[in-house]
Amino acid sequence: MDNTQSKNLHVSDNTKQRMTPYSCDVCSKYFNRKSTLQQHLLIHRVAKPYSCDICNRCFSQEAFLTRHVLIHTTDKPYSCNVCSKCFNRKSTLQQHTLIHTGDKPYSCNVCSKCFNQKSTLQQHTLIHTGDKPYNCDVCNKYFNRKSTLQQHLLIHTGEKPYSCDICNKCFRHKWHLKQHLSIHTGDKPYSCDVCNKSFHQKSILQRHLLLHSGEKPYSCDICNKCFRHKRYLKQHLSIHTDDKLYSCDVCNKYFNRTSTLQQHLLIHTGVKPYTCDVCNKCFKRISTLQRHVFKHIEDVLY
Repeated sequence: MDNTQSKNLHVSDNTKQRMTPYSCDVCSKYFNRKSTLQQHLLIHRVAKPYSCDICNRCFSQEAFLTRHVLIHTTDKPYSCNVCSKCFNRKSTLQQHTLIHTGDKPYSCNVCSKCFNQKSTLQQHTLIHTGDKPYNCDVCNKYFNRKSTLQQHLLIHTGEKPYSCDICNKCFRHKWHLKQHLSIHTGDKPYSCDVCNKSFHQKSILQRHLLLHSGEKPYSCDICNKCFRHKRYLKQHLSIHTDDKLYSCDVCNKYFNRTSTLQQHLLIHTGVKPYTCDVCNKCFKRISTLQRHVFKHIEDVLY
């Protein structure tokens, strides 16, 4: 390095010190205000002199405390210019506006998928790493999201915190309640492009489309038999395992399907829920009713 370059660097350092006269004794970082330096020093001292009068939580800076206090109040001074929704933090508003703009500034380094929140990206990366840091204390099952663990815990507690205001039916998950509400409103926003039949749930439409495509995506690993729905495959698997989980309270007979148990119970109750529209004769099983109806059809034809 020649003398000219050395002199320029020396001048540059002196200029920087004149512009930012307050320096940190710990990390030598420079600041142009004494108050900013004092705030910075709290990082090294790990001091939190500002405490919340409501919950006693402590903060290193008064600005952090001021922002925290908004949690306890109903004040939401930051409003969205698009939908008028209000927030108690400016940063939360900024995250919210990404919904309207469609911006997704955070991208995954592995698959390039983009997200509008950094926290969502962090959760997504766990898919690639396989990390499941959250485990259930009851059954030791592991999850990659805290929210998924919290939902899972409701299975053990039996809690159903979301209730319908119309019929008081309760649900374990909020999205189950949303799906249920469409029953009362009659809304069926999902329609089939093939037959124009409408449905109130997207999942039901997707199952319906399999009728037209003939696709049976669920196959048995033992006999390779294919099924249109996952629940049909689960029922079928009990044939291979001989598991009979459903027992009759009257005669203690076991069955591998709950539907088979329900049919069996009709033997004890004597109930015949299926009635012929022609002669009013009643039957325990719909298959027996169907065979009976063919007799009336044969009588008419012949």
